[in-house]
Amino acid sequence: MENNTMNLKQLYEEDYLLWLEQNIKLLSDRQLQEIDYDHLIEELESLGRSEKRTVESLMKQLLIHLLLYQYWTTEHQKNANHWTVEILSFRDQLNEELDSKTIYNYAREKLDKIYQSAVKLATKKSTLILPNQCPYSFEQILDENWLPQPKITTY
Repeated sequence: MENNTMNLKQLYEEDYLLWLEQNIKLLSDRQLQEIDYDHLIEELESLGRSEKRTVESLMKQLLIHLLLYQYWTTEHQKNANHWTVEILSFRDQLNEELDSKTIYNYAREKLDKIYQSAVKLATKKSTLILPNQCPYSFEQILDENWLPQPKITTY
């Protein structure tokens, strides 16, 4: 038993996929004493962090494009179609990631922090002065049929 656990620990370093397959088989067979718990815990924690990073990244990109679509009036005519496609794409990917209630709640909770990061990037790209607080509700951000009204200025 201990020898198998040592082999799994070594296998983790040498052949991750085989390590994963063997641990899955051990779990399926309920051979819990054989599992490489240390690396398994590490991988599960990493998986959770990865899901959160994915949601943060998709939401940030979505917010950047919503801001550009709404506020970058001098570029609107030239880029509106591109921004719309990007908004739809990021929104679709984000909505797929938010199937889990836990990750949905995480995204809602982190909206202000993610928005601040999105504003920095959108400002850097456009040199616009953008709202300090997110002008969109969480529901609007996720709504596949919603786009903000462009702030068209008249001269």
